[in-house]
Amino acid sequence: MKTQILKSALGIAAIAVISLGLFSFESPEDNNTIIHKKEKNQSTLHKTVKINGLDIFYREAGDINKPTILLLHGYPTSSHMFRNLITDLSVQYHVLAPDYPGFGRSEQPLIKDFDYTFDNMSNIVDGFLKELNVEKYSIYLMDYGAPVGFRIASKYPERVESLIIQNGNAYDEGLKDFWIPIKKYWNDYKPENGKPLEGFHSPAGLKWQYTHGVQDSLKISPDNWHIDLQHLTRPENNAIQLAMFYDYRTNVPLYPKWQKYFRDHQPPTLIVWGKNDYIFPADGAYPYKRDLKNLEFHLLDTGHFALEEKGDEIANYILKFLKKNNIK
Repeated sequence: MKTQILKSALGIAAIAVISLGLFSFESPEDNNTIIHKKEKNQSTLHKTVKINGLDIFYREAGDINKPTILLLHGYPTSSHMFRNLITDLSVQYHVLAPDYPGFGRSEQPLIKDFDYTFDNMSNIVDGFLKELNVEKYSIYLMDYGAPVGFRIASKYPERVESLIIQNGNAYDEGLKDFWIPIKKYWNDYKPENGKPLEGFHSPAGLKWQYTHGVQDSLKISPDNWHIDLQHLTRPENNAIQLAMFYDYRTNVPLYPKWQKYFRDHQPPTLIVWGKNDYIFPADGAYPYKRDLKNLEFHLLDTGHFALEEKGDEIANYILKFLKKNNIK
């Protein structure tokens, strides 16, 4: 009887010790995966800066004395897509995520006053970096962020410490079935060829972009496309999106230039790619292996907006990759 009472008392004491956190139990799996959860999160600041006469909204977090990671968003979203990644990365890095003109919370100048082109978006981001005195940086390139970021990287290769590519294209192999109606618009620039493309930024089209190819669509917050609709439904924004669709054709002739940049400068590169993406399929991920020697390559079982479902995994890959390449 005394033995039984003693065992019960020891059991209760053990539970109390664990509850009070006097001992810490960590599985090998925890030790190898979510490394970014162990450090104190940094607050994300929401700021606006004047670039080329325009108010450009951006999110910023982390210590400005640490290496900078520039996050470049895609269509049809904004820096909001990086809201969780910013928190995860800012424990060790200085993180910046601007909204392009006409996207998110940045100013939307009239079409007659501003060229909605990838060249011009690149100029805005270039001016943004100069205004903030950022001279060295890694770039996260996603969707539209790829042609914007590759323009900057190939112009200033000495400033780029690394590339993080998530469903961002630089090869002909990556433009498949999704691009058939868009290529028709490129080749025959008529309103009737642009009209079907408007469906991509309709509520149903937005939901499809976020949920197609994911493992569990119930885990994807509808807030994503409802927030996107706040800028997509501004006056003239539909015309702006069509202008960007049409101008995407100017990126394709630059692919050989960007590929030469990869070969000549060999930036350390991490690929974290949603392999079920219909917009930028994995066919566009594999060719990077031809040109980049210091390449870490991961295909993830999710869709276009991979951060929505694989955000922790991607953040962990990024932190380990940057540490391995002595960017710290």
